[in-house]
Amino acid sequence: GTMSPSLQRTACASKPGNIRHRGRLGSCFRRVPLTEAVDPVDLEDYLITHPLTMDSGPLRDLLEFPPDDIEVVYSPRECRTLVSAVPEESEMDPHVRDCVRSYTEDWAIVNRKYHKLGTGFNPNTLDKQKERQKGLPKQIFESDEAPDGNSYQDEQVMCLKTLWACSIFDLKNSLPDALLPNLLDRTPNEEIDHQNDDQRKSNRHKELFALHPAPDEEEPIERLCVPEVPKEHFGQRLLVKCLSLKFEIEIEPIFASLALYDVKEKKKISENFYFDLNSEQMKGMLRPHVPPAAITTLARSAIFSITYPSQDVFLVIKLEKVLQQGDIGECAEPYMIFKEADAAKNKEKLEKLKSQAEQFCQRLGKYRMPFAWTAIHLMNIVSSAGSLERDSTEVEIGTGGSWSERRNSSIVGRRSLERTTSGDETCNLTSFRPATLTVTNFFKQEGDRLSDEDLYKFLADMRRPSSVLRRLRPITAQLKIDISPAPENPHYCLTPELLQVKLYPDSRVRPTREILEFPARDVYIPNTTYRNLLYVYPQSLNFANRQGSARNITVKVQFMYGEDPSNAMPVIFGKSSCPEFSKEAYTAVVYHNRSPDFHEEIKIKLPATLTDHHHLLFTFYHVSCQQKQNTPLETPVGYTWIPMLQNGRLKTGQFCLPVSLEKPPQAYSVLSPEVPLPGMKWVDNHKGVFNVEVVAVSSIHTQDPYLDKFFALVHALDEHMFPVRIGDMRIMENNLENELKSSISALNSSQLEPVVRFLHLLLDKLILLVVRPPVIAGQIVNLGQASFEAMASIINRLHKNLEGNQDQHGRNNLLTSYIYYVFRLPNTYPNSPSPGPGGLGGSVHYATMARSAVRPASLNLNRSRSLSNSNPDISGTPTSPDDEVRSIIGSKLFHEELALQWVVCSGSVREAALQQAWFFFELMVKSMVHHLYFADKLDAPRKNRFPERFMDDICALVSTIRSFPCIFSFCSPVQDTEMIERLNTSLAFFLNDLLSIMDRGFVFSLIKACYKQVSSKLYSLPNPSILVSLRLDFLRIICSHEHYVTLNLPCSLLTPPASPSPSVSSSSGFSTNVQDQKIANMFELSVPFRQQHYLAGLVLTELAVILDPDAEGLFGLHKKVINMVHNLLSSHDSDPRYSDPQVKARVAMLYLPLIGVIMETVPQLYDFTGILKVAGSVGNNETILIGKIASEHSKLPAAKCMLKISGRQHSTFSAESSRSLLICLLWVLRNADESVLQKWFTDLSVLQLNRLLDLLYLCVSCFEYKVRKYWLVAFNFSRGMEWDSDEHPGTNAFGSQENLRWRKDMTHWRQNTEKLDKSRAEIEHEALIDGNLATEANLIILDTLEIVVQTVSVTESKESILGGVLKVLLHSMACNQSALYLQHCFATQRALVSKFPELLFEEETEQCADLCLRLLRHCSSSISTIRSHASASLYLLMRQNFEIGNNFARVKMQVTMSLSSLVGTSQNFNEEFLRRSLKTILTYAEEDLELRETTFPDQVQDLVFNLHMILSDTVKMKEHQEDPEMLIDLMYRIAKGYQTSPDLRLTWLQNMAGKHSERSNHAESAQCLVHSAALVAEYLSMLEDRKYLPVGCVTFQNISSNVLEESAVSDDVVSPDEEGICSGKYFTEAGLVGLLEQAAASFSMAGMYEAVNEVYKVLIPIHEANRDAKKLSTIHGKLQEAFSKIVHQDGKRMFGTYFRVGFYGTKFGDLDEQEFVYKEPAITKLAEISHRLEGFYGERFGEDVVEVIKDSNPVDKCKLDPNKAYIQITYVEPYFDTYEMKDRITYFDKNYNLRRFMYCTPFTLDGRAHGELHEQFKRKTILTTSHAFPYIKTRINVSHKEEIILTPIEVAIEDMQKKTQELAFATHQDPADPKMLQMVLQGSVGTTVNQGPLEVAQVFLSEIPNDPKLFRHHNKLRLCFKDFTKRCEDALRKNKSLIGPDQKEYQRELERNYHRLKEALQPLINRKIPQLYKAVLPVACHRWMLILLYFNLARVIFKNKNSAEMIWGIKRT
Repeated sequence: GTMSPSLQRTACASKPGNIRHRGRLGSCFRRVPLTEAVDPVDLEDYLITHPLTMDSGPLRDLLEFPPDDIEVVYSPRECRTLVSAVPEESEMDPHVRDCVRSYTEDWAIVNRKYHKLGTGFNPNTLDKQKERQKGLPKQIFESDEAPDGNSYQDEQVMCLKTLWACSIFDLKNSLPDALLPNLLDRTPNEEIDHQNDDQRKSNRHKELFALHPAPDEEEPIERLCVPEVPKEHFGQRLLVKCLSLKFEIEIEPIFASLALYDVKEKKKISENFYFDLNSEQMKGMLRPHVPPAAITTLARSAIFSITYPSQDVFLVIKLEKVLQQGDIGECAEPYMIFKEADAAKNKEKLEKLKSQAEQFCQRLGKYRMPFAWTAIHLMNIVSSAGSLERDSTEVEIGTGGSWSERRNSSIVGRRSLERTTSGDETCNLTSFRPATLTVTNFFKQEGDRLSDEDLYKFLADMRRPSSVLRRLRPITAQLKIDISPAPENPHYCLTPELLQVKLYPDSRVRPTREILEFPARDVYIPNTTYRNLLYVYPQSLNFANRQGSARNITVKVQFMYGEDPSNAMPVIFGKSSCPEFSKEAYTAVVYHNRSPDFHEEIKIKLPATLTDHHHLLFTFYHVSCQQKQNTPLETPVGYTWIPMLQNGRLKTGQFCLPVSLEKPPQAYSVLSPEVPLPGMKWVDNHKGVFNVEVVAVSSIHTQDPYLDKFFALVHALDEHMFPVRIGDMRIMENNLENELKSSISALNSSQLEPVVRFLHLLLDKLILLVVRPPVIAGQIVNLGQASFEAMASIINRLHKNLEGNQDQHGRNNLLTSYIYYVFRLPNTYPNSPSPGPGGLGGSVHYATMARSAVRPASLNLNRSRSLSNSNPDISGTPTSPDDEVRSIIGSKLFHEELALQWVVCSGSVREAALQQAWFFFELMVKSMVHHLYFADKLDAPRKNRFPERFMDDICALVSTIRSFPCIFSFCSPVQDTEMIERLNTSLAFFLNDLLSIMDRGFVFSLIKACYKQVSSKLYSLPNPSILVSLRLDFLRIICSHEHYVTLNLPCSLLTPPASPSPSVSSSSGFSTNVQDQKIANMFELSVPFRQQHYLAGLVLTELAVILDPDAEGLFGLHKKVINMVHNLLSSHDSDPRYSDPQVKARVAMLYLPLIGVIMETVPQLYDFTGILKVAGSVGNNETILIGKIASEHSKLPAAKCMLKISGRQHSTFSAESSRSLLICLLWVLRNADESVLQKWFTDLSVLQLNRLLDLLYLCVSCFEYKVRKYWLVAFNFSRGMEWDSDEHPGTNAFGSQENLRWRKDMTHWRQNTEKLDKSRAEIEHEALIDGNLATEANLIILDTLEIVVQTVSVTESKESILGGVLKVLLHSMACNQSALYLQHCFATQRALVSKFPELLFEEETEQCADLCLRLLRHCSSSISTIRSHASASLYLLMRQNFEIGNNFARVKMQVTMSLSSLVGTSQNFNEEFLRRSLKTILTYAEEDLELRETTFPDQVQDLVFNLHMILSDTVKMKEHQEDPEMLIDLMYRIAKGYQTSPDLRLTWLQNMAGKHSERSNHAESAQCLVHSAALVAEYLSMLEDRKYLPVGCVTFQNISSNVLEESAVSDDVVSPDEEGICSGKYFTEAGLVGLLEQAAASFSMAGMYEAVNEVYKVLIPIHEANRDAKKLSTIHGKLQEAFSKIVHQDGKRMFGTYFRVGFYGTKFGDLDEQEFVYKEPAITKLAEISHRLEGFYGERFGEDVVEVIKDSNPVDKCKLDPNKAYIQITYVEPYFDTYEMKDRITYFDKNYNLRRFMYCTPFTLDGRAHGELHEQFKRKTILTTSHAFPYIKTRINVSHKEEIILTPIEVAIEDMQKKTQELAFATHQDPADPKMLQMVLQGSVGTTVNQGPLEVAQVFLSEIPNDPKLFRHHNKLRLCFKDFTKRCEDALRKNKSLIGPDQKEYQRELERNYHRLKEALQPLINRKIPQLYKAVLPVACHRWMLILLYFNLARVIFKNKNSAEMIWGIKRT
């Protein structure tokens, strides 16, 4: 694992062009390899020694951080309630005081004012992008403007027909485009440049990155979010409104309560909400017992909070009524039997009930009894409400209580689609639709089943379908409630403590109560508000063993502060319609039950400070329900109590208490009732008989013994009160220290939930102990280490247990919030001078700092007094000996102490601290800022801010952490890697923070040390990329600093003296011989650059090292490092501080070496110029065609060559990474100072400048605009639109659109109904952005090209690079460009040609051709400004060409060729526009006064007219754009017209080749290429006589007989050496080779491998002559491939299907009465071609006009309707004469070079097509075409037609021969195919066959014909039958051998049939015609003569050919 050599190469040697500066550099600096960090500049010193010359101005701010960079803000915390929740008591114990302070003090926030501008907070988000993209102009692109098919073109086609007749005249009279002013003036070049420059630079888009989407990365590593403000916890909130409660009878008041229960957890999860809906009349019945009600108790709506919603939550409703005589069942009976409807009938009974009720209310009004209950399954409501599409939902809950799940399944399905909440689908309470519930059934309570246990059983049972409860008789009633998600900020809300929540406009309005949640599981949220509540739950009482009568029992509960009955406190919350607080509460009575259960909840407001005398008192009464004489209403029957404090801790939990029979004695309250007090009587022998539970919800009482002990000890220190009583212990001052230390370490044992709840206070106290060591017994005790350890362990506990609470850096958000908002430097000194009670107040707040961020004047005095002894910086006088001790030892500064503790800790503590390093780092930083702030040092020089020892500690710390990753050296498991990543980012954030507050040079040195450590480790690691990746994260975080630019010293003196303007004169001093060394340093990662621009240097060095192709193992980091640079530049780009161009130039200067780094990577960049571009990008098609063939041979653009040369041995970057790199490059080029760039370009070698141009070439392709149509097509596809193949000729997604069989598969485009990703508006917006990006990117490229050209002008050397400049320009013209860019581009091009005319006309001839093509292409643009500029450029080009040599033959020639090429290929080419431009050019020629006297204007006119003619030819092509055959015919015709102009004919042949290959007609494409090659060969043989080259087209005869038409034999052939003739790149040996290779490839694609061989036969001699072994090896490889394919595909090849197509009707114009043979793809059915042609012409002429003639009989024109168009289509087969068959042996032979075709038509003499056997004639028609197939077109005219008529007997002979052949084939097939054999046999010998063989024999052989002419036919047929029977027998025999036993019978049947047939045929076959056998002997001698003749023939053949044919000859003989 050693480092690759390249990583060690030195910076200065990294660029080839700088060799000559080495000497000088070497003398100034030592060279440092890029892999090592250089020593940073000492930033603070540098700023002092280099004061800035300017006093103000935009650059001033780059120099130093702003003075208000950091502020300390005290911001008041938001309080939810109108008055804040604090205890009412004024005296509080210290713990309560601390808690309250912790819940009310302001947030102490350290604010980095500009932090939001750093990359960490300034992501290039979509919204921000949108903001920056406002007001962008819409760029106009021709590709978007192209008229949409119809409207425009239709009228055009209409007028065209009439126009061309008088076209030249018409041209003269048409209107030109606007002429460019002053175009013809001879303005000096400098001035033109200056004008161009001004125009190009005006109105440019300011921010390049606003147009470029950010690379998609996961959350960037440097992203930190502002922590959430700590606030009170709420779960999901539910609003429940109680609307009405109605029973069948209304006789008494009813009281209700609501609460939530979780069945699974068996837990009540909310407090009770009490309400009643009684009418005023009902309430009146209780008047004597109920004091006036407080408004807070009249609430009818409540907000419940549910932290853990689940399927197990029930809303339970319990009803009570006034106590009456009788058990619950009796009391409920009337409610169950009476119905409201029968009220009149039962009037008397009801009256009686009412009066009874009134009596009970009078007497027992203050007691309640249980009555009824019901429950609602909450999630059912929520989910069914969510599913119904209404604003609110009515749900009725019937007999089943709440389990009636009437949910429609289809609705559920829809719902699951609608809701996409995560987690438990149905448990989201935030977004369901409000529901109104009507509960109709209640269950009566049962006296013996009132406990919670029973309730859980009932609830569980309710969920079962066969619920027990269903069988019970219900109480019918109607309770209506609304359930809805609680609004965000409801009005009129009361907290559980009855405080008004904000927005409480009117206190008289009925409130909504917030109901306190008892979460089902722990909730880990720190306390932020004061809350101190106690809930008492009496559960059961057992008086079974108590003597005396105690049956109707109620318990009175009171909260007492003393033992006197008057000491009851009014702290018990009222229920409903009663006072807010009362002093007592009664439980409900269960009638006649000695051991009742209770279900009461008594809620108590605890006093803040409790004493030993506070207790709960329970008094038990017997209530007498009947009114008896002298019986009191209630009789006390027992007493018990619970003291509230036990050993100073709150006493809560489950109690089982004994009950005393008499009043407790004096001083009972401090003891527990369990203590057997002397002389007291107890129920049941002092056994526990009363069960009660006490629960506290408090943010004062921790309810955790360890926390309690720790806080108690700390407060003991504060109060200085000894001894301290904790639990059972009394702690004296002398052992306080040990106790304190052990209680700190015991914090580990505490429960996590209370630790989190009291987290803020706990951390505050631990920090206080670090900073303010306590004085114990006169000694200062250092608790720093213990506190540090405790903090580390608490932090780690939180990290481990609360994983969901972390951000991406593993920071727990509870802790980040603590540091950000809560933590502040403790006031490190007591408020009063003497230690005494209240002396050591733990108040952490500076009194004077109360809410002001601006320090008041008084503060300094106060502070100097209070800090004098603790802070050595402030002088003061000690006041007492104790203080003196303190001032000697001093109080500590938290950050210093923290650093010290961290450095000295070891072992597990160190491990724990490292695990959560971020926490200590952030604490330290905040402490440092607070210290600077309070010590007034925020403005002090950074070098004096912190003491040396503290800086040493920080160094030691950083060093520890840095070496940490290396200790673990990655052999460790995953969690270690995770920890190392955390440590790495923590350290980076820490250093980032330190840069804001410390000596920055010092921080740089820390960064360097980190780098050094990593570098030293890299060498030894097997996989360096992990460490380098960590280093990238580290660097990226540091560079996210908001003052990153300032930290890089952008104004440092590396800069050359700024030149006043980039004009030529000022730069001319920088010629090559005088070298300003600084320029090179600015553009390279030289040592001075890396020292002064320290961070930028690190970033660019990382980039250079990682992108280096030789860097081993770092390939995976490309994207990461490129994103880092992209991210920085993007952030600078949008930073308002750098918007001034001067400032941006300084920022760009930090990145100048980026240009060089990217130039080095050119071979690895993604190749955006890929020759075969996406079709559809306009203007590319011609490039494709011209480029395709020549690509391998002709000179490629340098970028390509380079890629080819390097062979791409390096791994290529992804497209995305390359694009990011290139946009960074463009940003630097755009913003850097032009004069600096120019000086650097002057220094570069030609090689390097060419590299730069290659980069720009790549940029052009990379940022090319995607046509809007492209965006919209994507849009339409996602819309599920159909793709209509006829609309896009050639671009059909399924290849050739004629192949209609594909159409049925196209439906899958149509079924696409997926959700739309983007709206149309968004897509339009994307296109707008893309257009602006393309324009801006290309303008930057243009700016740079101008600088390069200036460089050449100044140095007067390096002209060789101008070709490269031109190439980039041309490439940009070929791409999709906006009108705005093009006009600047043409201006630059005109200037270039004007400065260097010889460049085009002498050197770069090929570029001249390209330029003409581009200009002409833009002359036909639909946008007039583009046309104006293009015509101007073209005119000047002609003029300059003319001025060089008095004619402009070259331009003429190139323009003519370009026009042909354009017309042939461009889909959206518009002749109308081109004509406009031609007219403009004519106008310029007429107005050009200077040249009026020369021949120039005439030459221009000739050229224009000539072009015009070509255009007229092509208009026709336009018309037939949709008709592929016609289009090719026209191209063919035009090419024929150029027979005398080889270059143009070649162009057209290539256009045809392109069209064919677009439509997958590879054979035809290959033929076009062969013709092209033949044409080239003809002219090459005239030019040079090389033996190995083909002699001309004759050589190509074997490939195709058609080629001879390319021979140049006519008189008007041009001589190839004339200027401008045969000058194209193809008229060379390389061009010829290219064409042939392309042809071979096309033949291969067409499957015609034999032709491939023939092509290579021509090629091989050329390569042999050139000794090109490599090419020969490739060719022979391809030949082997071709021949093996012939072998493998034997029997499976298919070339084409042929049809004769005749057109009849005047509608067809030229085609009328023409017959063609069409070649269609293999296995095309007649129906398919018929459908295609009918469809095509039907669309053209109208469906009702076109008719297909179904038969193939000769067409009689007279019988046709003149208004219709007729097409006759017939399937034809290739036809060969017998002699031809001997040469056409293989399938290829029979399908290549075809000129004759045949089809048959059956007829009878009387006109019918078919008749009886004896009258059935057949006509064979043989067609001969004008050329052989395959040809350069797919349809060829029929040139000759002959017919052969067969008589009926000849038809019969043919049929029988065919049948016999079929039998023979089936019999000898290998492998045998029984099915086929049986089918053929059945057809031959089956009895049922009509017109079968037997019938044929009977018709023609039964008697000898009368006509001697028929004798031979008769005999031939007889012999046919003989053969036929023989074959039948063979077939039967074969079949017998194949069949299984099951077919034996079938075989017998066949054999029987055969014998019958044979017998019937026997007499017919044996009858010979005597006349034929007369002259046997004379004939015999003739035969001998014949045999001799054949022998001689055979010998000749044998000599010439081969033995096979000889044998064949003899056989025939």
